[in-house]
Amino acid sequence: MMEQSRGNNLDPWYDSYASRTSGLAASEVRALFAVASRPEVVSLAGGMPFVSALPTELIEGALERVVRDHGPRALQYGSGQGLPQLREQILDVMALEGIRASVDDVVVTTGSQHALELVTKLFVDPGDVVLAEGPSYVTALVVVRSFQADVEHVTTDEFGLVPEALREHIARVKSTGRRIKFLYTIPTFGNPSGVTMTWERRVEILEICRSEGILVLEDDPYGLLWFDGPPPHAMRSVEEDGVIFLGTFSKTLAPGLRVGWVLAPHAIREKLILANEAAVLSPSSFSQYVVSEYLAGSDWRGQIDTFRGVYCERRDAMLAALDDYLPDLSWTVPTGGFYVWVTLPENLDSKAMLPRAVKELVAYTPGTAFYADGGGRTNLRLAFCYPTPEFIREGIRRLSTVVNGELELLSTFGQTGSLPVQRVDPTYIAPPANLS
Repeated sequence: MMEQSRGNNLDPWYDSYASRTSGLAASEVRALFAVASRPEVVSLAGGMPFVSALPTELIEGALERVVRDHGPRALQYGSGQGLPQLREQILDVMALEGIRASVDDVVVTTGSQHALELVTKLFVDPGDVVLAEGPSYVTALVVVRSFQADVEHVTTDEFGLVPEALREHIARVKSTGRRIKFLYTIPTFGNPSGVTMTWERRVEILEICRSEGILVLEDDPYGLLWFDGPPPHAMRSVEEDGVIFLGTFSKTLAPGLRVGWVLAPHAIREKLILANEAAVLSPSSFSQYVVSEYLAGSDWRGQIDTFRGVYCERRDAMLAALDDYLPDLSWTVPTGGFYVWVTLPENLDSKAMLPRAVKELVAYTPGTAFYADGGGRTNLRLAFCYPTPEFIREGIRRLSTVVNGELELLSTFGQTGSLPVQRVDPTYIAPPANLS
């Protein structure tokens, strides 16, 4: 009898894992956290909300009311669909983006990340295709690949997803016999690009997906955080049956509460509740009561205005610093959200440059984190949400030292031939090297 293999020296259970675990990989964003959290490093990498702008008395008041008025229920199991009064309040939040819906079609989740995984679990089989913007949210790519599906990136520009490119991708994928399960998009203040899809494109893309029988998964963490004027209404505002809408309180209240939601067509809603119960039994009753009390007892719209002011000031600080220190580069100009997407000269590699950046005590996220196919080498994402304007300016100054140093190095040795660029397996999102 052949002896069963027992893994390797690093992991004795290596041979026992399900094949789908091959899609689980370390996110470059998460891998940066350990480095970026060092106090001497100016981190322009993580999209952490500036929760210090939230007055503590608002949360303390909500907590006090929950404990006083709802203590036993808040500490008990809850519904797999979520607290009814919170779902009613979520309708008011979504109405700010033009969405009208039934409370019955809202499912509360443990953050919108959980919602994304539930939807993917419901629809994706191994070998399926998910269409996504190029670039796209890093953890969405990890989730899709963990279910053994392929991500096909659709070209974007300064106006968002390009409709003609979407048509071409759909035709090409269908010609191979593979099935497209949904289009994943962050149309408003996208992560990582900061770009907002125009209203005209939203309507056209919905028409394309409707005609092709493709579901749209609209992820909207930043939609209320506009600076220069309200963005276009959500895609879900004009399409009910073909759009699943993901929302969260992580960016407009606090991520530590871990409360998000899904607004789905009625039939899908039923399956989402079952999937939610199978995964977590019920989202945290306590967190839901806290959010509900906060929405009922505070000027939450005014607090969102406060967040807008904070982030707008920091956006302006980052754009001014880029103009001053890196005027030869190009970047997006977001009108809301958290991020600026920077394009480097063609001969630079953002991932290879990261060790030098950390040595200069500045952190960013390499563009390669936001592509499933190895793209994004000449791009990087800068987050302006958390550092103060002073730290943002200092971080960009340090980044300019890195970029200019790399360009000087290439200029010095350019006569010897181009420097080789290490290509990575596009099926694996590798963390940066241990830089500690």
